[in-house]
Amino acid sequence: MRLISINSLQPGMKLAKKIYNDEGLILLSENAELTKGLIRRLKELGLNQVYIADRLTDDIVIPEMISEETRRRAMQEIRTNFRKVTEPALRGRVYPYLGKTFLKVVESILSDLSSREDVMIMMMNINSTDHYLYRHSLNVCVYTLLLGKVHGYSNDALSVLGLGALLHDIGKTKIPASVLLKPDRLTDHEFDLIKQHTEIGFQMLKDEPGVPLVAAHCALQHHERLNGSGYPRGIQGSEIHEYARWLAIADSYDAMTTHRIYRSALLPHQATEILYAGCDTLYEKSKLEIFRDSVAIYPIGITVGLSTGERGVVVRINPDIPQRPVIRVFMGPEGEELKAPYEVNLAVKLSVVITYVEGTEPEIAHV
Repeated sequence: MRLISINSLQPGMKLAKKIYNDEGLILLSENAELTKGLIRRLKELGLNQVYIADRLTDDIVIPEMISEETRRRAMQEIRTNFRKVTEPALRGRVYPYLGKTFLKVVESILSDLSSREDVMIMMMNINSTDHYLYRHSLNVCVYTLLLGKVHGYSNDALSVLGLGALLHDIGKTKIPASVLLKPDRLTDHEFDLIKQHTEIGFQMLKDEPGVPLVAAHCALQHHERLNGSGYPRGIQGSEIHEYARWLAIADSYDAMTTHRIYRSALLPHQATEILYAGCDTLYEKSKLEIFRDSVAIYPIGITVGLSTGERGVVVRINPDIPQRPVIRVFMGPEGEELKAPYEVNLAVKLSVVITYVEGTEPEIAHV
């Protein structure tokens, strides 16, 4: 299978992975043949990229960070319980189910991550049209747990970190949808309203049974930055809880790699570059280094251009050097389709670099 931009879809192409709607139900199945109408509908739903079946890449298997079943159950719990706390009858401090319910979700995610060797941060915003808040909460939890595992936290610590990550944006359930989902630029007043979600989330979680106070502080502090430029309190450095410093990276990365109404998603290598621009000013260098070594910045199945002028598809990630994947070259330097595609391992062929990624403007990749 191959990952392509929604704008590159053509009638007659076939999907290689299911597409889900915002209720977690299958919208289109594998092998569904795309028509002009279906392509238009996928664009309207805000999908940025999809996996298609392709004869040159039919042997490529895209690894998943968590199983389809774990993802489905997690999204169901997030949708159900985030909607529940918005009910007028639950104004105030009545959320006793949050800790117990979401701890089970965290445990299932940890189980999946532990069962996979060399698991890396893969793109999770493909093939789903879930409400941004629900999808973002799950993604940030998965990314943060993986980073925490690589860092070496104990299972008990990971459970608390994962719970804080899963609930970090719960305060947004109290922000008016007209502001939260506004398709245009926010006014200063609206942005100030959005920023209140950190303190709202803290107030919702700090006294709840089953929710450790540290998890509540994750909700409060995930927008704080090392140099004091964050919010809500503008605290600096070690004043920010260590878990919130992990969350800041995962939260920012997922936000940048998610398609929004007002802007297109960045690809992983672009988002990683932006994160590194804030090294030791916004984000902690040691944590960024673990992130860099844990993220597949060139996703399997994506088309890239090489410094040789050739084009190919990423077929494997080198766990030790994820910035240097294995490429299946299918197009020569003059744009001719090769009769016999071949693979080049950029971890070995150091003179060759990726210069272009499909879906972006031509650029020199910083690897």
